[in-house]
Amino acid sequence: MIGGLHHVQIACPAGSEDVLRGFYGGVLGMTEIPKPPELAARGGVWFRSGGAEVHLGVEADFRPARKAHPGLSVSNLDTLARRLVEAGYNAVRAAPLPGYRRLYTADPYGNRLELLEKLAPAG
Repeated sequence: MIGGLHHVQIACPAGSEDVLRGFYGGVLGMTEIPKPPELAARGGVWFRSGGAEVHLGVEADFRPARKAHPGLSVSNLDTLARRLVEAGYNAVRAAPLPGYRRLYTADPYGNRLELLEKLAPAG
């Protein structure tokens, strides 16, 4: 039985780790977590925030995921949207899902990300 989601893996090009640190760590505010030594030699970088982990792994024939994407829960969508725009990234508002406000953005290599903020219950 599945009890939860451990992580999401996103592909990245070789040598992109420092740029990804600037985006996922700097702009999104996630914390870098060390990769196990046996996996570190492959390149890439991992991040965590709250219960979400994003693993960015090097893919030799990298192509960004433009439709497939992780949906990350955030606590202040407006602040994060401003940070994205100030850093030069798009923050495209999307139609709300029941109970959520959301937007789409892309990391520096074009991988699509959905950011969702849970709405407070009415009443």
